[in-house]
Amino acid sequence: MHYPDPLERMWLQALEMLERAERMSRLLFAIQRSRSRLPVWEPPIDIVEGLEGLKITAVVPGVAPEHVEVTLEGGMLRIAGDRPPPLTPGTTQIHRLEIPYGRFERRIHLPPGRYELLESRHRCGCLELRLRKRT
Repeated sequence: MHYPDPLERMWLQALEMLERAERMSRLLFAIQRSRSRLPVWEPPIDIVEGLEGLKITAVVPGVAPEHVEVTLEGGMLRIAGDRPPPLTPGTTQIHRLEIPYGRFERRIHLPPGRYELLESRHRCGCLELRLRKRT
């Protein structure tokens, strides 16, 4: 669409950019309430299906493997854990915190079928899971 007024065009473009940024923020780090009423964030994920099964990648930078819990129940995969904030009590002054910290949880409805977890590994700040479809 062509707008003859450059100021109107710039305003509409700025609004579109803000809308995209908000949508991206909601997708990447959606704040929710867990069943325990503690605030949680959801790590972004990719799900790719191939001949061998599903490969699921969850972005969890700075989270140690022992702080991640993966459960597979029915058609639902749950990834949960905790990323503590980089704070030292009494000696830390916060200037900006944009990275989500605290408890995280992501529940994923899997494609139809029954799956088993074959492999779970951490690589470059990502949790990589391989699931095989059971016959």
